[in-house]
Amino acid sequence: MAVTLHGANESHSVEETVYPLDISIIIPVYNEEENLALLYQGMKPVLEGLGRSFEIIFVDDGSRDGSPQVLAALNAADARCRVIRFRRNFGQTAAMSAGFSYAKGAVIITLDADLQNDPGDIPMLLEKIDDGYDVVSGWRIHRKDKFITRRLPSICANWLISRITGVKLHDYGCTLKAYKNEVAQNIDLYGEMHRFIPALASWMGISVTEIPVSHHPRKHGKSKYGLSRTLRVFLDLITVKFLLSYSTKPLQMFGSVGVLASAMGFSIAAYLSYDKLFRGNPLSNRPMLFLAILMILVGIQFITMGLLGEMMARIYHDEQKKPIYVIKEILE
Repeated sequence: MAVTLHGANESHSVEETVYPLDISIIIPVYNEEENLALLYQGMKPVLEGLGRSFEIIFVDDGSRDGSPQVLAALNAADARCRVIRFRRNFGQTAAMSAGFSYAKGAVIITLDADLQNDPGDIPMLLEKIDDGYDVVSGWRIHRKDKFITRRLPSICANWLISRITGVKLHDYGCTLKAYKNEVAQNIDLYGEMHRFIPALASWMGISVTEIPVSHHPRKHGKSKYGLSRTLRVFLDLITVKFLLSYSTKPLQMFGSVGVLASAMGFSIAAYLSYDKLFRGNPLSNRPMLFLAILMILVGIQFITMGLLGEMMARIYHDEQKKPIYVIKEILE
């Protein structure tokens, strides 16, 4: 179906994408040799019971155990199992991005390969997508991980992410999520950004919901997460906040700081000038004079950074042809 708009000199059309499949399952894999066959065996009857066409995309993120051989066997046994292999370990975000790029389904569902996510929850995610939601996120209410090293940092991170991004979820770290394909395709991922996908997609005006899902203790293999990721997540959160609020208007952030700093510097300078001219107090050896000069220079630098940021943002959007809005539909 196409909707065409006719203007004075041009016409624009918005095409509704038709996807070859109904569902794409994306599973990042890194050293999960013992879990892969069990995961496939548990997932296959659930997906076949849906009565929808599907594919399972395993993204091998440079595994160094027997995972590549297991994945090759699954692909040989079932053509619906597709395998993307990386040359080395690039991280879960890269694996997600590759899966999104190759997914053929109208709905994309992501889950971990460690058997802690339950494939039996997939129908619940799809029900919410069918209700009209663009993103459905899993919430591991009864999480089966260690409290100090996993759950406590996660609780703090989820609260902070929700506060800063404005997208309130209880469990950003849960990989079990469902996305409409058009939402996933409009997100550029890097760093540790995969956990922020609902927040990154919020600029499109998407609808997000969260549902409780099952969580099982890890039986085989070792966890790839730990406290060392906390700092990287925090730094990426700063990037997400900038992308959501100021990526198209950097001068508003840097300029605000610059104007405030300059105003403080000029205020101090005005006071010192009054003190010198009308009270006769000398300016030499007065630290406030140096503070005024510093604040004025800092303010000018921030304003200059904002202007440079505006130029870079303009060049980026012009070169990438990336729209600053997303059209959901046009009614004629």
